[in-house]
Amino acid sequence: MNKRTLLGALALTTALVVPGAIAQAIPLTTAPAGVGHDYEPLRDAAERSGRYFGFAYAPHLAQQDANYRAIAEREFSMVTAENTMKWESVQPSEGQFNWSGADAVVDFAQANNQEVYGHTLVWHSQLPGWASNISDPTRLSTVMKDHINAVAGRYKGDIAYWDVVNEAFEDNGTRRQSVFQRVLGDGYIEEAFREARSADPNAKLCINDYSTDAINSKSTAIYNLVRDFKARGVPIDCVGLQSHLIVGQVPSTYQQNIQRFVDLGVEVRITELDIRMNTPASQQNIAQQAQDYKKVFEACWAVDGCNGVTIWGISDQYSWIPDVFSGEGAALPWNSDYSVKPALAELAQVMGATTGGSTPDPTDPPTDPTDPPTDPTDPPTDPTPGACEVTASVNSWNSGYTATVTIKNTSSQAINGWELTAALPAGHSLAQGWNAVYTQSGSTLSARNVAWNSTLAPGASVSIGFNANFQGSLGSLSGFTLNGAACN
Repeated sequence: MNKRTLLGALALTTALVVPGAIAQAIPLTTAPAGVGHDYEPLRDAAERSGRYFGFAYAPHLAQQDANYRAIAEREFSMVTAENTMKWESVQPSEGQFNWSGADAVVDFAQANNQEVYGHTLVWHSQLPGWASNISDPTRLSTVMKDHINAVAGRYKGDIAYWDVVNEAFEDNGTRRQSVFQRVLGDGYIEEAFREARSADPNAKLCINDYSTDAINSKSTAIYNLVRDFKARGVPIDCVGLQSHLIVGQVPSTYQQNIQRFVDLGVEVRITELDIRMNTPASQQNIAQQAQDYKKVFEACWAVDGCNGVTIWGISDQYSWIPDVFSGEGAALPWNSDYSVKPALAELAQVMGATTGGSTPDPTDPPTDPTDPPTDPTDPPTDPTPGACEVTASVNSWNSGYTATVTIKNTSSQAINGWELTAALPAGHSLAQGWNAVYTQSGSTLSARNVAWNSTLAPGASVSIGFNANFQGSLGSLSGFTLNGAACN
């Protein structure tokens, strides 16, 4: 294909306008700032380590939801077609192709300087009836090859990676008895990979599956397949670990499993990450989920050859989880209203994302290691009253909430060391926080900088957040001060 030019609620966000605080509108189209956060584009942070940050894209959502589109354009360097490249979408009837949805994915990615992860060429699910009912081996082999050639051939040069075969194994390590396995036998996977290489020699070819995150029977079966392919010269370049996880259940062998595949000479990609929980979400599960996202990203970032993570969607509003797992959800970093969960801060920090104006200039000279470090006991620089802005949002549930607070230095001088204070409503108690050191004394909450965000240059911002429990009414935070001076 020639390159062409061509966006349910689980939680409530409450904007808190407090004395000394200025509420700032969230951009709805171009997202010059993050939606729900103040980090640099997360794709930029991932790319500094030679990795990508991706998401599953649905073109119709980009057309109807401006926040979805804004996040999709700003945050990600890899785009996976959530549904529009699957067999039933592109070839619903034999020989009759519908390219509109798949084209829209490629067009969106090219317009935003993103790579495309093709998903998927051969899969037992979302397979049209005319194909799933074929019983003649010769005909099915021809149909499978023709489909691979048509789809991979159309997007030759536009797709960086293909899921060639998806979900070919059962949890016990045996082959899934799909129509391809029943009619064609064990050789169909190799046949599909060889055909895909012929159709697009430059695309990297992956096998993808779920429940393969740990070292277990299923992942070992795929490991043995990849080892055999590499030994015999069958083209295979990568393994996709879907990582549809449950809160609190990140496998202890996750990183070890990634490493053993890399040691075979293939890339590993986390292809469909989400971490679900029972709903309505509890504060405990939200906090645990943040640590689980951190573990997944740390495991990938720790292994050279784990080249990135794709989350399966953007916000909970459109997640597939509630439709498939009744009573579960809240699986993604953005809530249904596009406020962020603590998980986003954790994954951003693993990637090394900076906030506000603190992105390092690669042309700046390195810091002189002989310069004396800032003494953490030195009093912070007091801002001039009226030289800062504070924006706060709250994502609440029955007895707790997550607060995200953004502090911006609007003065012409740097703030070297800062402490934010606020008054908590009666009955509120701090549970945990991130991006700052938190204390509570009575109803006064204090948040003091940590080492990496201690300096706020003129125009720079920092986002911090915390979880709290409450009894009675939610109320609102009030009386924000920065280094003892009110913002305005």
